[in-house]
Amino acid sequence: MSEYLTYLSFGNGGWAKPILSGALLTIELAVATLPFGLAAGLLLASGMLSQKAWLRRFCVAYGTVFRALPELLTIFIIYYGSQMAIKAACDFLGWQTPQINGFMAGLIALGVVFAAFSCEIFYTALRTIPQGQYEASYALGLSPKTRYFRVTLPQVWRIALPGLGNVWLVLLKDTSLVSVIALSDLMRQTYVAVNSTKEPFFFYALACAVYLIFSSISGLILSWLERRANRYYARG
Repeated sequence: MSEYLTYLSFGNGGWAKPILSGALLTIELAVATLPFGLAAGLLLASGMLSQKAWLRRFCVAYGTVFRALPELLTIFIIYYGSQMAIKAACDFLGWQTPQINGFMAGLIALGVVFAAFSCEIFYTALRTIPQGQYEASYALGLSPKTRYFRVTLPQVWRIALPGLGNVWLVLLKDTSLVSVIALSDLMRQTYVAVNSTKEPFFFYALACAVYLIFSSISGLILSWLERRANRYYARG
């Protein structure tokens, strides 16, 4: 038992500091990905309702492709594909090729996947809003910007929130995949600790506990957001 307590210490032979830094990087990556994925998903959902056929086809194809691809494959495509594209551009311009930032590559890859799933949720939410809401806001003389931010978006948020909460929890777990591009997240640090100590059950159980804590806190926050979003909504 004392040996396990040593593993959890911050001193020599302890793995508390690397595990903690990996956990912080995991939550940082997930939180940084969230606004990018939400904004892209909402734009894609709006595009799916566009009167322009080419835009509708593009948005539908985007969602279909990136929902079908494994998240790990998407990370590889973004990480190595961006390396090749940047190297080709730098070679063409005669510049020195910069080092690819693994955090940004992971953020973009996870954001691309999050947007693909969230766009379907936003699309359904947009179609759920009664046509009378748009007609009433138009009759009141509201500008398109005001109609969108004061009438459409609050209702979309309330309807889409439960589905977005599920996608967020999936995103939180998918952050573990960025360890394959040598990003020192929670799973990467856990893997290093296991190789060093030969204690796989202990450290993987510890990582499991950390993910459960993240998910539990997320569940509490999502519950609060749902109550707040529905505070003026009277159920029939």
